[in-house]
Amino acid sequence: MKQTNVLGIDIGASGIKGALVDINTGQLLNDRIRLETPKPSTPEAMAKVVQELIRLHDYEGVVGCGFPAIVKKGVAHSAANIDKSWMHVNIEQVFSETCGMPFHVLNDADAAGQAEITFGHGSGKDGTVVMITIGTGLGSALFMDGRLLPNTEFGHIEMHGAIAERYASSSARERENLDWEVWGKRFDEYLHYLNLIINPDFILLGGGGSKDFKQYQQYLTVEIPVEPAYLLNAAGIVGAAAYAMSLEL
Repeated sequence: MKQTNVLGIDIGASGIKGALVDINTGQLLNDRIRLETPKPSTPEAMAKVVQELIRLHDYEGVVGCGFPAIVKKGVAHSAANIDKSWMHVNIEQVFSETCGMPFHVLNDADAAGQAEITFGHGSGKDGTVVMITIGTGLGSALFMDGRLLPNTEFGHIEMHGAIAERYASSSARERENLDWEVWGKRFDEYLHYLNLIINPDFILLGGGGSKDFKQYQQYLTVEIPVEPAYLLNAAGIVGAAAYAMSLEL
């Protein structure tokens, strides 16, 4: 019988979150469990936290994992918000060997975007759809007529002499103690710049910053429909689980 309940894990710079997902509906089957991302976030240290997360779920089976890096064939090709020792490391191999079960890994924003395209507000949307995940950094997932173009890094486009996520992410708001108006106008500036580059038809917002959408919605003036993700901060977990099962079929 085909496995339908899959553990999805969403790894971020500050937290590692997981839940069981019904991959037919995209629904979480339990409350998310969150553990702190270790510091330093080396492969060995992070694998132990992932192992503990699996133990807390009493889970055995294939695991889907969203990871904050460019991921090609399971290998990390960037490490902007995690320990640099991850560069060129096979993430799937490290986690599989530590946890004793198969892993399928993709970029964390791509996972969140895929969940929204499949189960959320991106479903049925034609044209160019971009999802921006707002957290420690700014992740991105780009879709053309529902098809993912993986490993975009629109949080790393240059703004004001630095990468955009240093200017307009949640961590930038917290670090500089910005109120919602000041930060909202910064984020709006970022969306206008993104529009110049890719001219999307629809923008989805995910990550931790999506749950605060009403706090800054009034400051967004970009002439493109912008909506928070239907799955909010759970999108990465759902997308990771669905991705893993799609490779097992």
